Amino acid sequence: MAESNAKPLTKRMVDQAQPGEQRYHIWDGMLGGFGLRVETSGRKSFVLRYRADGGGRSAPRRFMTIGRYGMLTLDEARKKARLTLSAAAIGQDPAAERQAKRAELRITDLIDLYEREGCFIQRGKRQGEPMKEKTKTYTLARLRNHVVPLLGSKRVGEVGSGDIETFVRDVAAGKTAKDDKVGFRRRIIVRGGDGAARKVVRDLSAVYSFAVRREIVDRNPVERAAVRKTDNQRTRYLSIAEVRRLGKAFHKVASDGANPKAIDIARLWALTGCRRDEIAALKWYEVDLDRGLLVLGATKTGRSIRPLSVAAIAILGGIKRDTDSPYVFPATSGNGHYQGTKRIWQLVKREAGLSDITPHTLRHTMGSTAVSGGEALALTGAILGHANPRSTAIYAHVQHQPMRKAAERASKRIAAALGM
Repeated sequence: MAESNAKPLTKRMVDQAQPGEQRYHIWDGMLGGFGLRVETSGRKSFVLRYRADGGGRSAPRRFMTIGRYGMLTLDEARKKARLTLSAAAIGQDPAAERQAKRAELRITDLIDLYEREGCFIQRGKRQGEPMKEKTKTYTLARLRNHVVPLLGSKRVGEVGSGDIETFVRDVAAGKTAKDDKVGFRRRIIVRGGDGAARKVVRDLSAVYSFAVRREIVDRNPVERAAVRKTDNQRTRYLSIAEVRRLGKAFHKVASDGANPKAIDIARLWALTGCRRDEIAALKWYEVDLDRGLLVLGATKTGRSIRPLSVAAIAILGGIKRDTDSPYVFPATSGNGHYQGTKRIWQLVKREAGLSDITPHTLRHTMGSTAVSGGEALALTGAILGHANPRSTAIYAHVQHQPMRKAAERASKRIAAALGM
């Protein structure tokens, strides 16, 4: 779908261009061959088409992207297009030269380019939005710790599906695993295994999809590789008898002198069903004890309201606020939040004899306890802050009070088992 335009392209026209069912172009009436491409995601880029080798009907046609709108203004893009057309008029071929240069890109260089220009969500209702900062950090860390050591020196166009299959096997076998001390009380720990391999091959596929869109390569070698890209579905949750063992372990580890912040955080994981950092990095302005709610500003699914049970309110209400920190659980030193739960969690698991559980297991436990107690799926989803597109319309109409009552009923059984 293309849209001709007899008038010069203006900033207002660029701003008002809306995405359609297919990508389309709006061509400039001032500079021939220059135009705006609008993707279905809403992303807008300036493009240029011209004939190489000085022009003429027999000359090869070229099409190139000038740059993304937002990173370039309309005037800047038009100026770059004029320079490109001037070069083409004297026999140069800027698009071919760019393609040849990009063909020399190595994987390391492509990952650097992806960091600068490609860290956007590629599918779903949030397509085109920037990655959350933590997601971007973890993604780039996986790419640099696994992909760069094994594939970094290869040219982007010479990596095939066989290379991807070998790469996945090597990561799963632990070839990129390391434990390096990088400073005082700082280490870089990289683990291999099947889970790490599945995550990083998805990251690498996203990098190659970015490269295809930028016309750096013609294909994504991950798509045809015989590798598993999906994680195991987590179905582990605790029975009430196991929650009792966990509660006794909390009491024992606490009485042995564990940091109370770590114990409170772990108990709140169990009592709220919140994700790990939703509690560990909780800020006081997100806590509404009067209404019995957590109003989380930046979760995995965006802004989210979670109900608090009486037991959870009791924990939060008993915490003394540090006026120098916005965090409910401030770090012992520095300006961040407390991050010492990992060591304490291992002690709790060992004491409880539950070696296979993670903090996320407690989230599943809250959900399963609510459902098995007869709570409606919509209320259970509201307790956990789910944003399933098929259920969003239902969740949008859940009132706070019924949600709190449902959380109280489910959390009450868990609190009793924890010995609270």
